[in-house]
Amino acid sequence: MKKVLLNSVSLFVIALVASAAFLAGCNTPTEKVENAQENVSEAQENLSEAKDDYLVEVENFRKESAVRIAANEKSIAEYKAELANSKVEMKEKYDSQIAELERKNASMKVRITDYKDDGKDKWQSFRTEFNRDMDELGNSLKNFNTTNNKK
Repeated sequence: MKKVLLNSVSLFVIALVASAAFLAGCNTPTEKVENAQENVSEAQENLSEAKDDYLVEVENFRKESAVRIAANEKSIAEYKAELANSKVEMKEKYDSQIAELERKNASMKVRITDYKDDGKDKWQSFRTEFNRDMDELGNSLKNFNTTNNKK
């Protein structure tokens, strides 16, 4: 009989502790709302910080691109100056190539200036494509110089 009573008391104590733990873990509706509001506030802050970081990244890329475009413009101007003192045949041969390089560089300038905030995914795609095109233009400028010097 003592064993049965001891087992009953043990079960009662275990049930009491489990109930207390369960009730302590429950939040009142007011607490749930407050927790949800805190979570929303934190999420909004994180989103705002991410948006700010993204906009800073875009602006820095624009500045870097402007420097590259200006360097391209300088190279093109130097090629034009070299050709101004060249023979007529040389001028005719390279004028169209220089005009094409100028057109591509101007196009790159417009693309970076006109870029609109379309979200981070589209930004990643734009940046990758823009860098590829800038690298190709840079290589064309270098190859022009090499070709021009050999002739």
